[in-house]
Parts: sequence; structure tokens; C-alpha cells
Amino acid sequence: MKRLSIQWRVTLWFTLLMTLLAAVGLGFLFFMGGQSALAATKNRMETMAENSRGEMGQGIDGVVFDSDLEYFRDGVYLSVYDDAGLPLYGAVPQRFDNSIVFADAQLREVTDSGGRWYLYDISYTVGDYQVWVRTVAAVDEIDSTITMLLRLAVIVLPFFVVLAAVGGFLLTGRAFAPVRRITQTAREIGQGGDLSRRIQLGPGNDEIHTLANEFDHMFARLEASFEAEKQFSNDASHELRTPTAVILTQCEDALESNASPEELRAALRAIQRQGEKMAGLLSQLLLLARADNGSQKLRREPVDLSEMAAAVAEEQRELAAEKRIAVTADIAPGLVVQGDETLLMRVLINLMENGIKYGREGGHLTLTLSGSETRVTGVVADDGIGIAAADLDKIWRRFWQADPARSRGGAGLGLSMVKWIVEAHGGQITAASTLGKGTAFTFTLPRQE
Repeated sequence: MKRLSIQWRVTLWFTLLMTLLAAVGLGFLFFMGGQSALAATKNRMETMAENSRGEMGQGIDGVVFDSDLEYFRDGVYLSVYDDAGLPLYGAVPQRFDNSIVFADAQLREVTDSGGRWYLYDISYTVGDYQVWVRTVAAVDEIDSTITMLLRLAVIVLPFFVVLAAVGGFLLTGRAFAPVRRITQTAREIGQGGDLSRRIQLGPGNDEIHTLANEFDHMFARLEASFEAEKQFSNDASHELRTPTAVILTQCEDALESNASPEELRAALRAIQRQGEKMAGLLSQLLLLARADNGSQKLRREPVDLSEMAAAVAEEQRELAAEKRIAVTADIAPGLVVQGDETLLMRVLINLMENGIKYGREGGHLTLTLSGSETRVTGVVADDGIGIAAADLDKIWRRFWQADPARSRGGAGLGLSMVKWIVEAHGGQITAASTLGKGTAFTFTLPRQE
């Protein structure tokens, strides 16, 4: 049984169940039919015997019988006897032993040398005479009717079994067709690696359609994940290729025999800058990789976010001064959160560096920190180049840049890190921007009293 397919197993169980139900149903019907036929025969015997009283009368020489008195109807024989047991009228079956003693108003089953019989006797007084009326029916004739019906059932039942098996196989085949389609699609995806394939069973609310839709959603997520992984590898390679090329070029120039000490120091400084850039990029990639696989643990402790924000704002003023950007801080005191101090500082630094990098010269950068009973809300707003509305939901993607020409040397990982850090601390971050007017990043974190 285990080696058979599910379709064949379901078909076999369906056929067995239908056969069992049919057998039980036919058996019950035949039993009830036999009981009904027996009851009808017995009722007919009693009725014929009791109705015969109105068809008899007293004559000159004894009892006389009306011509309407039937002595045989539908397998039931009627006969009339005097009080001594001598037959006066009617007939009995040929093999019936007519010497059986009378029993008034009793329906009996008796057996003699001629077979098995149902008897019903009743005594009447007709004028001055006492008579017995007896009705007789053969048990074997009723049994033979039931036997014939059973034989007919034995003949019909195999056809019913075959019909149930064929119908069950066709029904299960149709029911499992979506499963075969799911299997075939999964096999083709596994063999060809084409994650764009979908099952697409169409509309439906049953379990199979629900399963197929879940598979389609899973394939879509896998496709998006693989595409993101591929894009991530390409972007990472691209970001690392430029500093690597600079380092190799500077090394080649420094290794020239006629390079002066000043040229060597300049080459080393260029190599150092590119090395620091690569180290920062690798550090960010490592953090995001650990975040993806869940191995980046948060070192939670009470952090005074107000003090941290003030320190970061003061530090960023020096960098902003190079572009004549005025940094303004509006920070409510005593706002404490439970979190990783290093990562939370990274959030503030990245957001403010982003505002300085894309802010306009002579512009403004504002850091606002406020709190409620349960949340701490921070806003970093600039009046720089802004972000197009169509690109606003893409800024959290890794390595994404709306315009690489305006990337200002960034790798496009800062906002991805910020989003993960905020959400890892149970918070949320959103961005609102108008192209050419500036951008505001708003984050909220759970507050600790």
C-alpha cells in the first residue's frame, strides 16, 4: 500500500468505503423489503380470513358460500372446515398437510413433510353451525423472492464497485491535478534554476489553491532574495574595485626607482585613505551580514540618548563648518533608552553625516530629540538636494543611490544600517523629502524610565 501513489490509495479507500456502504445499504433495504413482504403476506392472510365471514350464510342443508369468496389470492390459500375438521370450501397448497390442528386467531409458522408454512385459523358461528376458516401461505415462496433480490444485488454490486473505482480515480485525478502541477513547477525550477516560474492555479479558496499561492509567494521571495544577493555581490565588488585599483596604482608609482620621498609619502597617504575606506566598507558589510543571520547581538544597557545626541551634534559641527552648514540641536534632557550605545551612536552619526553630505552649502541641519511617556522621537532634517518621491522607499536598500554622480563618495550602506539598528531596538524610522528642498528622517525608540 505504501508503494502506491496517494491517488491510488485514495481511490482504493474510496472504493472500499463505497462498496461497504452499498453492501450495508442493499442489505438493509433487502431485509426491510423481506420484512415488508412478510408483513404484507401475513396481513393478507388475516384480512382474507376475517372478510370471509361476510361471504358465508346458513342454508337448508348447512353452510352456503357466496360466489365472491376467493380461495386464492397472491400466494395465500383460503379453506373452510366444519367443526369436525372436514373441508367445506376452498383450497390448500398441494404439499400441505391438512391434518394440522386448528388454533383460533393465531398466526403460526409450521413445518411438515411438505415444507414450511404460515397458518392463520379463525372460528366463526354461521347460524347453527360452527366453522373454521384457515389461510395458508408458503414460507419458501417469500424466501425465494428475497433470495432472488439478493442474487440480483450480487450481480449489480460488482458493476457498482467498478463504477465507484473509476469515478473515484477520475475524481482524485482531477483533485490531485494541481498537486502534480505544483510538483512539476518545483521540479522545473530546481532543474533549470528559473525562479521567475510560477504555478498560477488561478482563483480558488480550497486548500490546494492556498498551498499553490503560498508556493508562488515563496518563489517570489526567493527570486527577490537571490536577485538582491546577486546585486549585493555586484555592488560590493564595484565598491571594492575602485579603492583596490587606486592602491595598486599608487604602489606601482611608489615602486618606481626615481620616486622622491615626497611622492612616496603622497602615495602612502593615498593608500591609507583607500585602506580606511575599504576597512569602513568591510566593517559595514560585516555588521549587515551578522544582522541578516542573527548573530549580531545587542549589548543592551541604559543609554542617555540626550547626552549622546548633544555630543554627536557638537562633533558634527566641525564637519558641517567645511560646507558652511549651521547645525542646530533642540534636545530634551533625560531621555533614556535601553540599547546598544555603540550602535545607537552610529544611528545619529550616520543620519547627521548624511544630512551634511547631501545638504547645500550655507544651509541648515537640525537635530531634534523629544520624548513622551513611552517613546523617544528623534528628527534629523536638512535643506539639501532632497529625494524624489518615487525613490523614497528605495533609500533603505543596500548600495542603492538615486544618482551615483551625486553619491559624494558614499557606498549606500549607511541608511540600511540605520534602519536595522532602529528596528533591532524595537523602534521605527521613516523619511519625508521634497526634491530640491531637503529631507527629514524621523525615528522612534522605546523609552526607559
